[in-house]
Amino acid sequence: MSVMDKLKQMLKGHEDKAGQGIDRGGDFVDERTQGKYSSQVDTAQDKLKQQLGSDREQQGPPSA
Repeated sequence: MSVMDKLKQMLKGHEDKAGQGIDRGGDFVDERTQGKYSSQVDTAQDKLKQQLGSDREQQGPPSA
């Protein structure tokens, strides 16, 4: 079992809190680097949210 699988299992049902943590972490990095790497941080945040939220999208009702 990969680390990402373990994280997904631990965060199951708390995707919203995980997303908030990802945002706060990215904001912290942006502040400490004075925005020098903001595009890379934003990309990393998006990819993490996608990875952690992908289970949620699959389990949700289909869109009409």
